[in-house]
Amino acid sequence: MNLEIAENHTMFTQLRHDIHRHPELGFKELKTSQMIVEKLTEWGFDEVHSGIAQTGVVGVLKGMGSSSKSIGLRADMDALSMDEENTFAHKSCHSGVMHGCGHDGHTAMLLASAWYLSKYRNFSGTVNFIFQPAEEGLGGAKVMIDEGLFERFPCDRIYGMHNMPGIPEGEFHLREGALLASSDRFNIIIEGVGGHAAMPERVVDPAIIMSNIVLAAQSIVSRNVSPLESAVISITDLHCGSGTYNVIASTAIMMGCVRAFDEKVRKRVIERLTTVVEQTAIAHGATATLRIQKGGYPATVNHKEATRIAAEVAEKVVGEDKVNKNCTPLGGSEDFSYMLQQVPGCYLLLGNGSTGEKGGVSVHNPSYDFNDEIIPQGASFFIELVKSELSLVTS
Repeated sequence: MNLEIAENHTMFTQLRHDIHRHPELGFKELKTSQMIVEKLTEWGFDEVHSGIAQTGVVGVLKGMGSSSKSIGLRADMDALSMDEENTFAHKSCHSGVMHGCGHDGHTAMLLASAWYLSKYRNFSGTVNFIFQPAEEGLGGAKVMIDEGLFERFPCDRIYGMHNMPGIPEGEFHLREGALLASSDRFNIIIEGVGGHAAMPERVVDPAIIMSNIVLAAQSIVSRNVSPLESAVISITDLHCGSGTYNVIASTAIMMGCVRAFDEKVRKRVIERLTTVVEQTAIAHGATATLRIQKGGYPATVNHKEATRIAAEVAEKVVGEDKVNKNCTPLGGSEDFSYMLQQVPGCYLLLGNGSTGEKGGVSVHNPSYDFNDEIIPQGASFFIELVKSELSLVTS
């Protein structure tokens, strides 16, 4: 672990607490991005660019050597739309907005590494520090890419990390290939014929159709996806009727999501779900439409060489016994996946704390908080990664 980062742990903890106190939703991270610009400018970065994807920031730092190589380090900045139930001094000042996923900690760790590397510049090449807005369902990574992120700031490889409750504090978990699943949200609109509940022969009951779709959809994974592959279809919201006892509604609305680790499986499941929805409705004399929302995240797929490098660096920082190089994939999703589709790289999980212990409360929980004790490990990983990727050759 980097000794100087550890010695200045309090400074970066205070910075993290300040971000946590002032959470901002996606594309509205004005205070956070302004603070980042001020810090990077104060630390003498070669270039500081703001306003990318509205509130995104990229700091460009050049090393002592003259190598043309470059890498990207990414942290997300946005908070969640939820109330915080914590009572500590740094709890959210804004009702209905909370850093419930640890992006405040991700930003603090990347800033800590930026502070150290700007002091010493003991590498050869260029590091692009990417502070990304709107990860939480809004696809800020894709917006940055569409606005020319990698044309303006070329990266040979790119890296990011996410804290993970349930993993012991300070451990790194990663794997080559798919680490996180894709996520596609959908709506189903069923159009039947409403009427009096005492005369069901005169109606086309959307509640019956809805129930059949729920059951039929669960056969897609078991009968259209290989047992050696995986996918999930979750129907999470069902609505039919207007709160009366004797009226059969004419329409029904369903919501849910599809998750998969492979792009071919993802497409196959969505195609089959579309068929199930449409044909089930037809069989009952109704119509139904599946609408996939725009902005679904692809699977987060790590590249071989970048994963090898990341694993070696993690072992150097925390020791071989605290690095799981072939962890089990998780069903959550992450828009860093868009960056990995453009540039080879690796996404890691950093243990926030075991279940039932400090840092073990799940993300997206009103009692969650980022574990400040892992700031040195995360920042040290980024620092050692830069030294490894952009090694300074001395004679």
